[in-house]
Amino acid sequence: MTKKGVFIVIEGLDGSGKTTQAVLLTNRLSESHNAVYTAEPSLGKTGTFIREHCLYGEKRLPTEAEALLFAADRVEHMQNEILPALEEGKLVICDRYVYSSLAYQGSAGLSLDWIKTINARALQPDFAVFIDVPPERVLERLQRKKSVMETLETQRKVREVYLKFVEKGELIRVDGDNLKEAVAEALYATVLDLLKTFKDSIS
Repeated sequence: MTKKGVFIVIEGLDGSGKTTQAVLLTNRLSESHNAVYTAEPSLGKTGTFIREHCLYGEKRLPTEAEALLFAADRVEHMQNEILPALEEGKLVICDRYVYSSLAYQGSAGLSLDWIKTINARALQPDFAVFIDVPPERVLERLQRKKSVMETLETQRKVREVYLKFVEKGELIRVDGDNLKEAVAEALYATVLDLLKTFKDSIS
């Protein structure tokens, strides 16, 4: 199967404004591209199970079970939404992907290599962006019921993993500790630059 579109992933801590920014980015890119928004956990059967039975329980599932469920949802998401959209030449903006598993389950003690192994069938994004906000700030922003992963200790550990991928060049960091409009402008400019570089590299 030949991929015709472009696959972009947006990552960040819970409460970082990641979802808001991913939607704003999709809407703005839609002015000049055939852009679509999607997210994980997906709207499929596995993703729905994760949201309804795993994220808001009294305590976290065993970390291995979490990782396997997210990997299973990712396969379903990829086959049902991501690949079909890419085949139609669309620009796919995905709110969370493999890096979320690496950050959340990796920071809980799982081997990153094992997480990569169970996600071996997941499509590699063309590029990925990390919207960086201090953990203390993101927890202040969360007005809804917090999930089992939304504690200060967990979010600090998760951010450390994300930043290691930034250092490796696998994630592009965008400062998210600013007004929503300023973050949106920075994210849009960053993605436009990445799109230009990506298109130049395959032309």
